[in-house]
Amino acid sequence: MKKIGVAIIGCGTIANNAHIPAYLKNPEVEIVYFCDIRPERAEEAVRRYGVGEAVVDYHDILHSDKVDAVSVCTPNNVHAQITIDFLKAGKDVLCEKPAARTYEDALLMQKVRHETGGILNIGVCNRFNTSVNKIKDLIDSGELGEIYHVYISFRAHRSIPGLGGDFTTKAVAGGGALIDWGVHFLDIVMYCCGDPKPVTVSGQAFSKLGRDIKGYTYTDMWAGPPKLDGIYDVDDSVTALIRTEGPTITLHGAWAQNIGTDEMYIDFMGDKAGIRLQYGAGFKMYTAKDGALLEITPKFTMTNMYENEINSFIECIKTRNDNVACIDNAVITSQIMQAIYDSSEKAREIVLK
Repeated sequence: MKKIGVAIIGCGTIANNAHIPAYLKNPEVEIVYFCDIRPERAEEAVRRYGVGEAVVDYHDILHSDKVDAVSVCTPNNVHAQITIDFLKAGKDVLCEKPAARTYEDALLMQKVRHETGGILNIGVCNRFNTSVNKIKDLIDSGELGEIYHVYISFRAHRSIPGLGGDFTTKAVAGGGALIDWGVHFLDIVMYCCGDPKPVTVSGQAFSKLGRDIKGYTYTDMWAGPPKLDGIYDVDDSVTALIRTEGPTITLHGAWAQNIGTDEMYIDFMGDKAGIRLQYGAGFKMYTAKDGALLEITPKFTMTNMYENEINSFIECIKTRNDNVACIDNAVITSQIMQAIYDSSEKAREIVLK
């Protein structure tokens, strides 16, 4: 049986840490191209993994008979164009999160996906996380009762990535802490709560601690070192209130704050029970029974969410059916994030239609 030919577009961190290893473990897949505008990164991928060919310009493989699907692992500002080009060329696409730099671009991706009939999944990997799915099962089965409020915290002391570079340049990334970290947290909430329609959004984004690039103090920096003559025009902190047709959601996020404690969790508040999920780890459930307060810590084996994500994408290609990470679901988070930024800029609540 012919293997599914996959091209990796962008050979940076997320490609090497998640997409490529997961594809290599799937016996139905063959990586046929590594593409990156930095030739050395594509060439290094070929040497490192012993498969595929190195390409600089993705246009050269748009119509390749070898390519059935692609993973788009590039900076946010080119997600939309690359995804659309491959969809129009008849290829299926798994695009890393966020779907696009703006909600408008994400909607265009969704439109083209439906016009072409292609598969378009977004890299909302937590929808394939074991803990997250167990929480969703508990919510769906009614164990928590009515979920009326969810609180999100994604806060770190001093963790701005690649200060002055692509991550902190709005024209490239579209935003900072919210679009980089918040997208995952918001998507978990939307997924677990059944993707409820957002109704109103009020938010405030702050750009405070990273503005003085030379004076910014930190212990380490992912995607660094700092680019001292670079750009910092994104949010390093954000807060928001989101009303949906389901629960109300509040959040507090920060790449950098003058509080020396990292807090990465989500609280699901139900009228029968509540759950605190530690991001990337397990969870505890709190409830009451027979006059006693109970704290329950489930024990289970965690599977690799990236492998689950890639395997599900391959299954979509084979069956032509959507999964939970399809653009139609993921675009809701893009809408919420855009509304938070719009609310911050306009200093008023945004009513969504």
